[in-house]
Amino acid sequence: MSRYRGPRSRVIRRLKNLPGFLGKNKTSNLGEFRVVTDQSASRKISQFCVRLEAKQRLRFNYGLTERQLLKYVRIARRARGSTGQVLLQLLEMRLDNVIFHLGMASTIPAARQLVNHRHILVNNRIVDIPSYRCKPKDLITIRNRPTSYNALRVKSPGGDKTPDHLTISLSEDNKPVGLVNCIANRESVNLNINELLVVEYYSRKA
Repeated sequence: MSRYRGPRSRVIRRLKNLPGFLGKNKTSNLGEFRVVTDQSASRKISQFCVRLEAKQRLRFNYGLTERQLLKYVRIARRARGSTGQVLLQLLEMRLDNVIFHLGMASTIPAARQLVNHRHILVNNRIVDIPSYRCKPKDLITIRNRPTSYNALRVKSPGGDKTPDHLTISLSEDNKPVGLVNCIANRESVNLNINELLVVEYYSRKA
């Protein structure tokens, strides 16, 4: 299981708000009161540093390792269309990210834990791979057992605005049911990032 176990405050202070890392309704003010010295204010930020920060924001928001992100970049390069947009589509269609956007989990790491512990059904089949790529018309539900509903820990899934490519509803027995309508588009990404910087960072590796 790919999981970041280091200090969270340090990542939040350096990379600012990460919806998948913190949660949709949480923002960080850790970096607002940092004292800026004359030396740091006059220092020029290199283009490599800008691209590195964009790559790190994308990696930590979706909870990926360096190897996983590089693999997604290589897949996006071989696909048709803009490499940056294809990269974001691949990440948005991951099962853990879809569960997060449906409101079944407060963060992407929490959604990954639900998947790893075999609480999630895709088309009535257990899927325990967080990187599973969801497809249009996929039906996402919770396993019919008490431990799965206790692990959900969300009183009202879909409370926030759900992206257009997803639909959340309740079944007759008041159980959350998620539906993938179509492939995610650029507007579905709630992370403030320039994906072209990430592609440029990996231009020599991919």
